[in-house]
Amino acid sequence: MSGGSVAGAPYLGRRSTVRVVVVGDRGTGKSSLIAAAASENFPESVAPVLPPTRLPADYYPDGVPVTIIDTASSLEGKAKLEEELKRADAVVLTYDCDKPDTLNRLQTFWIPELHRLKVKVPVIVVGCKLDLRDEHYPVSLEHAMSPIMQQYREIETCLECSAANLVQVAEVFYYAQKAVLHPTAPLFDQEFQTLKPRCIRALKRIFILCDHDMDSALNDRELNEFQVKCFNAPLQPAEIVGVKRVVQEKVPEGVNERGLTLTGFLFLNALFIEKGRLETTWSVLRKFGYNDDIELQMENLPVPSKKAPDQSVELTSEAVDFLMGIFNLFDSNNDGALQESELDELFSTAPESPWDEAPYKNSVEKTEFGDLRLSAFLSQWALMTLLDPAKSLAYLIYLGYPNDPATALRVTRKRTLDVKKQQSDRHVFQCFVFGPKNSGKSALLSSFIGRPFQSSYGLTSNQSYAVNAVDQLRGTKKTLILHEVQEDDVKQFLSSKESLAACDVAVFVYDSSDEYSLKRASELLMDVARRGEDTGYGVPCLFIAAKDDLDSYPMSSRDSEAICQEMKIDAPIRLSVKKSNMNNIFWRIVNSAERCYLSVPETEYGRNKKQYRHLVNRSLMFASVGAAAAVIALVAYRAYASRKSHSTS
Repeated sequence: MSGGSVAGAPYLGRRSTVRVVVVGDRGTGKSSLIAAAASENFPESVAPVLPPTRLPADYYPDGVPVTIIDTASSLEGKAKLEEELKRADAVVLTYDCDKPDTLNRLQTFWIPELHRLKVKVPVIVVGCKLDLRDEHYPVSLEHAMSPIMQQYREIETCLECSAANLVQVAEVFYYAQKAVLHPTAPLFDQEFQTLKPRCIRALKRIFILCDHDMDSALNDRELNEFQVKCFNAPLQPAEIVGVKRVVQEKVPEGVNERGLTLTGFLFLNALFIEKGRLETTWSVLRKFGYNDDIELQMENLPVPSKKAPDQSVELTSEAVDFLMGIFNLFDSNNDGALQESELDELFSTAPESPWDEAPYKNSVEKTEFGDLRLSAFLSQWALMTLLDPAKSLAYLIYLGYPNDPATALRVTRKRTLDVKKQQSDRHVFQCFVFGPKNSGKSALLSSFIGRPFQSSYGLTSNQSYAVNAVDQLRGTKKTLILHEVQEDDVKQFLSSKESLAACDVAVFVYDSSDEYSLKRASELLMDVARRGEDTGYGVPCLFIAAKDDLDSYPMSSRDSEAICQEMKIDAPIRLSVKKSNMNNIFWRIVNSAERCYLSVPETEYGRNKKQYRHLVNRSLMFASVGAAAAVIALVAYRAYASRKSHSTS
């Protein structure tokens, strides 16, 4: 691999300009530096603050123009200075080579000021007026700046220049542009002098994609194809020999009889970065679709879009088949489950494991050793696809999905259409779990993914999900996602017009031993039913009498059944998670979601609304009939009049 052909290549990102803001103490030479860079001459006189200055696209090899913003150091210009810093892509911090106190001010004022304003962009430290430094007091730039660069990792480069002698003036803004277009921070850990984990993972994926014969090495032909793809120029045989020799001298395991290994490939990229040739590695990453965060650019992914809020996104059978193959490939001990180390290896070509944090963490069933069986693995993908289709598709691609990415995901039919057709084409159903505090919602979710019953009560977050496969009739399986909605969040949740659009079925859990719990659950049921009637996203609802192992309060059964009858939904389902008497609840939830035209609650408000619409429709129908009769009568009269006129004549 050679980086020599990268120079002069156009920047492969989408940035139209690089905005560089120049700051520093008064009199350090900011304006003279900018004017000299723009005109390539030293200005005899210069305004205190220059207007925005533009270096054209052809000024530097990357072909991206640079806009330079001069700033005032006075108190009067502080607000403008802060505004410009917040819009900066890079910052040039200036000091006067002839005044050491201005260098000290970088640490005591300017860098802390950038931190205060949360300016997180590359910083180039520039000593101006090099021609004025007293030659009897030489200063080592490396000695002076090394401690500062160690302390402040955002400092990308330090250099000194002279606008009067045009020494290293153009280089100042070249390094600023380069720090933006080809940043060091995402790729390389300066402190430990190693590639960062995300960079290693991306390069590993690229290596695997280029290893067409899958022998864990890039042979000469594969190396050449890689070079042409990334740099539009082939490698000469002598260059390939030279590359391998350099690698073998430093890391013997980087080359074997088959070619360049992954170790060697990573070493070469680290070597280019250490030598300041970051554009080489960035060109490789961008050619393979990565952005500045070393993730695939989401805007380039063919994620299917929902045309209606009550549609959802699912994996296709092609994607599921691929994932089953991936699972078996990484199940190295063939025990039917993925250990943590096997899962880490599976995601080693992705930026990180997608399931280490909420809402995916702890959302599926695991073995007693904490491993994932195939069912749980596919369930986790189903949840990610429902909640974040773009992320799901990106991770399929990270794992090497071989087909057209457009074949990996599908959009379901609108649920309102499912109701009309009285059948659903979905394979994944989402159930919202409502209920008052301490009613048993969390215990229901835990039991769904095989967790033991916990007698102590703990408040869960609103990111609580549980997902599993549910066996259906005729040997089919459906994936069910339970999403717990906290009681305190219900009001805000229902304030959105589309709050129920993503819901296939809602369950309302109450403590059957607590009269208040039943009352509160019925209020929540009423709120959800009313919202569904208002928005047209009415959903099937089930009432769940939890904690059936406890003594019910008097009239419990009668009260709960009366509520269900009034709302025209099925009678309460009694269960006890503690005693594992689940009354086939998860099958019932899926069955209700499939039969989405049944068990949709009705309120008095809804019945009146429906009756009103019926009356309006009848009136319109009668009006239409009356209008039609009037038209017919008019036509008949005209025909009669016409005949009469003819007969008299």
